[in-house]
Amino acid sequence: MVHDHRLRPLERRVLSLSEAGLDDAEIGRRFRHSPEWAARVRALSAIPRPSGHQLRGDVLRPLERRVLRWRAAGADPEDFSTRFRRSPDFLRRVEALAQYRLRPPEDSD
Repeated sequence: MVHDHRLRPLERRVLSLSEAGLDDAEIGRRFRHSPEWAARVRALSAIPRPSGHQLRGDVLRPLERRVLRWRAAGADPEDFSTRFRRSPDFLRRVEALAQYRLRPPEDSD
């Protein structure tokens, strides 16, 4: 059974159907695609790739990084809220969440 967390659900399903003995024509039919599509999905899912944010080792979303960068430059949320098309209160909440995510885990002794 395929349990690689880096694969997309579709890729895991195609691989599990293939491991169950279904041919590419049947897999393609089930997904309303061609047999060649099923073969491509199997081939591409075999290529190793890192998962999402682990690629950069970053825990912040792009919006959170940008808000922190603006705040580090001394700008107030009122100054750049129109650029993000969000309210200053929303940007303050984004900043607070980003600060929380960057906080080191506390020891629970």
